[in-house]
Amino acid sequence: MPTGTAIRDVSQQLFDAAERVLLRGGPNALTSRAVTTEAGCAKGVLHRHFADFDAFLAELVTDRIDRIRTQTRSLQAAAGTSTVADNLTQALTDLFGSVAVAIVSLITARDELRTRLHQAGSSGVPVLTEATAMIASYLGAEQKKGRIASDADIDTIALTLIGTSHLLFAGRRGEAPETGEVRKIVTSVIADAAR
Repeated sequence: MPTGTAIRDVSQQLFDAAERVLLRGGPNALTSRAVTTEAGCAKGVLHRHFADFDAFLAELVTDRIDRIRTQTRSLQAAAGTSTVADNLTQALTDLFGSVAVAIVSLITARDELRTRLHQAGSSGVPVLTEATAMIASYLGAEQKKGRIASDADIDTIALTLIGTSHLLFAGRRGEAPETGEVRKIVTSVIADAAR
């Protein structure tokens, strides 16, 4: 990129580049040089906008958590529509069919990143924690509508759905599981709670 040319939405351009590198090569391939090369900009661009590479990665994770929060609002709005199993299957497919599995690998691979995220108030593995909260809030909305049993342990159901779905998606290289595989997990987990 020529010197002096303004880059629009630098953070988003760098985040998108980081995702592509992460998906292609995994956490070990993710370096500041790889990100800026993928983004088509000078290495200094990243360091002008972020204190260091771990600060950049923490912002990347935070940005992805914000996307899950947006998905949470959409999922809650779906309560009472379609079927609970269909809504959960779609939500889990959207969540784990994106870069979420790769982000989880990144968080677990980088101690400094985990430390920064925890210092910023995140707990557990931040993307998975937020995803679990998303599913639990949806199940709570369905519980209020009477489509999930009032005595169902929605927190445990949410943890189980996130954990099993993560394992299902993480065990694949380059191909997502079929919708039927995700739906099978969902229907098994919610069988006793769904009405």
